[in-house]
Amino acid sequence: MALRLEDRWVWDMWLADDGERHHAFYLQADRALGDHHLRHWNVSIGHAVSTDLVDWEVQPDALQPGPAGSWDDAATWTGCVVRRNGTWWMFYTGASTRDDALVQRIGAATSTDLVTWERHPANPLVEADPRWYEKLDLDAWHDEAWRDPWVVRDEGGWHMLITARRREGDAEDRGVIGYARSADLAAWEVGPPVSAPGGFGQLEVPQSATVDGAPLLLFSADPAHVSDARRATASTTLEAGTYVARGTSEIGPFDVAGARLLPYPGLYSCRLVQRRTGAWALLGFVNEVNGEFAGEISDPLPFDAAAAMAGGAG
Repeated sequence: MALRLEDRWVWDMWLADDGERHHAFYLQADRALGDHHLRHWNVSIGHAVSTDLVDWEVQPDALQPGPAGSWDDAATWTGCVVRRNGTWWMFYTGASTRDDALVQRIGAATSTDLVTWERHPANPLVEADPRWYEKLDLDAWHDEAWRDPWVVRDEGGWHMLITARRREGDAEDRGVIGYARSADLAAWEVGPPVSAPGGFGQLEVPQSATVDGAPLLLFSADPAHVSDARRATASTTLEAGTYVARGTSEIGPFDVAGARLLPYPGLYSCRLVQRRTGAWALLGFVNEVNGEFAGEISDPLPFDAAAAMAGGAG
């Protein structure tokens, strides 16, 4: 029943709701590659729809990497979708062969029907600002982390949360949630991070939501990207998974130091989604089954905010 494609691996995903159907957009790569580690460099963005988050109907692919020489010719990675004035905006991560795909930037594509997408002419729209964020420094990290945009709206406009690293400090503890804001989704102003370091080298695939009155942040991390200090205080052996942290609002600040690991071994890049009943559920990509990479999206799991914050491992 999960979103599993026989010929393609599926991993990070994000959702849009048109009022009748849920639209899943996801990273995908050909299983014929054999080695799943190669998928990141042979990636496109797929699309499927569902009315119940269980049975999915695959649609035409949403985006491929751009033409040679463009800012996203090496890869199109994780993003999000929002709607403004009848137009859907997909924000996504791009990498270019010009810098050996080591520098990540954020751009957008727009659509009126969630099927046909056109890249924004001003791409890339958001880049890491060295006033607050680490630029490419291979002595400190393996790339310039500036990806996985999550966009929310409030009375003050549009706000973007970003996987980023602060410009200084212990290299294994520089992971923060980056921030940018916009009035129109096209022109963005980068600001300081909305989290302090909390024991992570990077906080992947962030998502914020208010669940049962509580503003929460979800993000994912591999044990290799958890600091020794944090690992030493964990109550159990850490696995790759999704964490939940408290926030003062959906745009932070967020208490990453107090984040808890969700008790779903084998799932990564989990997303919160609200069912038609109003209940919250969690979907993630199945990372491993019996030690083998699975590359599929799970069925929805029930999510209880209070239980999530009370349990798990630090």
